[in-house]
Amino acid sequence: MFNNLKKTLSGAALAAGLFAVAAGAPAVAEAKTDLTMYYPIAVGGPLTKIVDGMVADFMKENPDINVSAIYAGNYNDARIKALAALNSGDPAQLSVMFSIDLYELIEQDAIVAFDDVVSTDEEKAWLKSFYPTLMENGVTGGKTWGIPFQRSTIVMYYNKDAFRAAGLDPDQPPATWDELVAAGKKLTKSDGSQWGVMIPSTGYPYWMFGALAMQNDQVLMNAAGDKTNFDAPATIEALEFWKDLGAKHKVMPQGTIEWGTLRQNFLEGRTAIMWHSTGNLTTVKKNAAFDFGVAMLPANKRRGTPTGGGNFYIFKKTTPEERTAAMKLIKFMTSPERSADWSIETGYMGVSPAAYETQKLQEYVKGFPYAAVARDQLEFATAELSTYQTGRVRKALDDAIQAALTDAKSPADALKEAQATADRLLKVYR
Repeated sequence: MFNNLKKTLSGAALAAGLFAVAAGAPAVAEAKTDLTMYYPIAVGGPLTKIVDGMVADFMKENPDINVSAIYAGNYNDARIKALAALNSGDPAQLSVMFSIDLYELIEQDAIVAFDDVVSTDEEKAWLKSFYPTLMENGVTGGKTWGIPFQRSTIVMYYNKDAFRAAGLDPDQPPATWDELVAAGKKLTKSDGSQWGVMIPSTGYPYWMFGALAMQNDQVLMNAAGDKTNFDAPATIEALEFWKDLGAKHKVMPQGTIEWGTLRQNFLEGRTAIMWHSTGNLTTVKKNAAFDFGVAMLPANKRRGTPTGGGNFYIFKKTTPEERTAAMKLIKFMTSPERSADWSIETGYMGVSPAAYETQKLQEYVKGFPYAAVARDQLEFATAELSTYQTGRVRKALDDAIQAALTDAKSPADALKEAQATADRLLKVYR
C-alpha cells in the first residue's frame, strides 16, 4: 500500500498525504485552477498596480483560482502576445484586448462566445447588463464575444485658466466646429507657446477620425464588418476640416501630433484644448496645476464619438474548468462595485448602468461631474472602426490621415486610396 501511495505522491505532497490519511481526511487537496490573463494599457498612470490589486482581491475571495495577470504593453502588443501564447506550450485562458480585435479573433478561431459559456439565467441576464453602445464592438452574428472592461469615449479637455486669459467663458466650451475654430484663434498665442487645440494623429488616428466623421454624420464602416465608407463625401469633408485646423485656421500645429506626449503638452500649457481618451481623466485631475474642464466633443451636423478601449475575451483552447474560472474573474472585475472603483481610479467609464448606481460612484460624480461626461456621451456614440482584416484596413486609413495632415496627399486622394485598399481586402467577406 505504501509503495502505491508513493507512486502518486512525492516530497511535500507525500508528507501531506500521509498526514491527511492519518487524520481521516482526503489524501489529496483539491487542485487550484490556474489562469493566465494578458492586459494592455494605452494611457499613462499606475494602471498595472490597479489591475494587480483587483486580481489580488479576486484571489482572496476565490482561493481555488490562481490568476497570473501579465501586462503586455499597448493594445497591439497584447493581441500579438496573447495569440502567440495560444500557439505555445503555455497559453493564456483569457485576455483584455482591443474591442476592435473581434473579427480577427473570430477569423482565427481563437475565442469562444460567451453565450456558449454562460449557463444560468443569472449569467444570461449578466450578458445584457452592460451599456448597449459598449457592446456594439463585442457582438456579431447574434453572439457575444467580448465583455467591456476598460472602455472609453474621446472627450475634450480644456484649460479654464487659458479661457479666462483669452476672454472666453470658462464654463462654455466650444460645442460646434465653428466655435472650436473661433475659440482656437483666441487661445493660440503668436509666439507658439500655446496652441488653441491639439488632436493626436499618431497612435490611434483612425479613432480620432471616427469622431470627426460621425460629427459630420458619417460612420466609417457597416455593422457586418465587410464594408468601409472612407471615400464618402462626408468622410472627406471631415478630414479636410482636421487638416484645416492647422493649415488654414492656424489653431493647431501642422503635421502630426503625438498621442503619447499630448497629455503632457496639455498639463504644461502648450495647448489649451486637447481631444483624448477619458482614460486620462484621473491622471489629469491629479496633475493639472490649473483649473480645467471636460466636455463632450463638438458637433458639426451632430455630436459624435466612437467608443474605444478593451474587452475581455475567453480563448477557445480552454478546459470547462478554466472557462468557469475565467467567467468568475470577468464577472468580478466588471461587477458594479469593481467597475465603479475602476472608473474612479482611472477615468475609464463604468461599463454598466448599475456601476453608476453604486453609492461610491454617485458620490464621486456629484463632487466631480466630469467623471460622467464619457458616460453621458454614449448617447451620441458609435462603435469603433472594426472590420475583417482590421489591422490592415485600419493601417490604410491611418496612413491616409497622416498623408493628408502632412500635405503629402489631398484628403480626397488619400481616402480614395484607403477605400480601394479596404475594398480589396474585404470583398471576399461580402
